[in-house]
Amino acid sequence: MVASRSRSAGEAVTRQMLRHWQEAVPNDRLAHLVKHAARGLARALQMRLTEHSVSYGHWSFLRILWETEGLTQRQLSDEAGVMEPTTFSALNAMEKLGYVVRRPSPTSRKEVHVYLTPKGRALKAKLVPLAEEVNEVALRHVDPGDIAATRRTLLALIANLAADEAQSLTLRRRIPSTRELSRLLNGSRPRARRPRARKSSLRRRGRTKKRTLWARRGTVSA
Repeated sequence: MVASRSRSAGEAVTRQMLRHWQEAVPNDRLAHLVKHAARGLARALQMRLTEHSVSYGHWSFLRILWETEGLTQRQLSDEAGVMEPTTFSALNAMEKLGYVVRRPSPTSRKEVHVYLTPKGRALKAKLVPLAEEVNEVALRHVDPGDIAATRRTLLALIANLAADEAQSLTLRRRIPSTRELSRLLNGSRPRARRPRARKSSLRRRGRTKKRTLWARRGTVSA
């Protein structure tokens, strides 16, 4: 009964969403449509990943590591399109689950490289078919010509946005870090760092203080 209720609720939400796009605002921004499509794909895959106790967030990193192992945390973040703190938390969980191991870089003390364990590699044969199934379900009854056109359109969209981001860097636009974004939302400004005093000036101040103390002691004893 619980499953039937969930199915009915899901179908109602889908009908409402389709009505929104087909009747209410058929010419709404493409970004909204892409977001809804991506959300539907992610939910369909997560339902299947749950059967293997794998989260969608872990899938995103596993999929990258199946193609290229030994990436640094920063490289993995760039590939997944997430912030480094998010990657760090995910890797901690994945390491506890036995999917990955982290090894220090032989050339840099600051860098750590991520590798799959045998358990993490074995998941590929189980999970990739699930993603292929989701794609088949999503494209059911869609003409091959429309699929090819959609692929070309999305690739052009990605290229245009990447070019815009590269151009924005010259205008000093950038994506803030999680900490910076939190400060912006809270309306607080980052504290300005005080310039460090030089050792020579600190020594001079120390000598001046000592002379002052000696002078005071001499006055008191007199």
